[in-house]
Amino acid sequence: MTTPPATAYAPRRNVLAVVAWMSGTLLSFSAVAVSIRELSGALSVFEILALRNIAGIVILVVLALLRPSLRTGFVPRRMGLHFQRNVIHFLGQYAWALAVTILPLATVFAIEFTTPAWVALFAALILREQMTRPRIIAIVLGLIGILVILRPGSEALDPAALIVLFAAICFALVTIATKRLTGTESTFAILFWMNAMQLPMNYLGSDPLFFLAIPELPLLPLIGICVGGLSAHYCLTNAYRCGDAVVVVPLDFMRLPLIALVGFWLYAEPLDPFVFAGAIIIVAGILQSLRAESRRASIPLEK
Repeated sequence: MTTPPATAYAPRRNVLAVVAWMSGTLLSFSAVAVSIRELSGALSVFEILALRNIAGIVILVVLALLRPSLRTGFVPRRMGLHFQRNVIHFLGQYAWALAVTILPLATVFAIEFTTPAWVALFAALILREQMTRPRIIAIVLGLIGILVILRPGSEALDPAALIVLFAAICFALVTIATKRLTGTESTFAILFWMNAMQLPMNYLGSDPLFFLAIPELPLLPLIGICVGGLSAHYCLTNAYRCGDAVVVVPLDFMRLPLIALVGFWLYAEPLDPFVFAGAIIIVAGILQSLRAESRRASIPLEK
């Protein structure tokens, strides 16, 4: 559903702060998934995402009114790249939200963990970044983890799981575009134009008068979808600000057992050991790559 933010600052490495911000991240992502599932009986996926875009725009505009320094984000410097990013993100968001309504929540989150592996692949193909051995291992383990989760050739294979895989690939491409945008655009600008551009895309697939049903919607899922997306981005960004990725990513993995328990409790979804096994393989590949990158960054270059 989401992509790790590109950051241009040195982390402060405050472990307690990382835990606090990641707790907010985990709760926010889980709230969004459950809210989509709960609202899907009354609204289409397009309408749910349009509602989220409307809330995002309102919140960001209010913030800009309170903090004038944010208002420069209303004038983007690279509108073409914003548009490319948001078309891809729109496709990924729709696929992810649709998957949440038809697949076990733990399966959706587990497959989404492959996003960093796809980022490594696309960074080599698009940004011409070096394809190191740890990155290759992360990609290979990601593919192995997917095979464990999907179990192709078995009766357990659900073709709908490929929808999540498509979403993860879209999110990886969005990460690449975001990395390019952060050179000239603020986080506020990226978030504002994400919502502003995707709102008409989602509205085209919606009932024009769907907003009339809002007063009849359950309050907690409504709050979850309106606030959860932005709060997840905000908390995750601050987690990366306070600590290294090798600390943040293992905590992010806690999304899986948390959402698995939520799915078991609310929707009687089975706790599939293959989903956990595949996710562990995927995260192991990502962690070894992150550790290798961290070691490389700490080695001074020879003069």
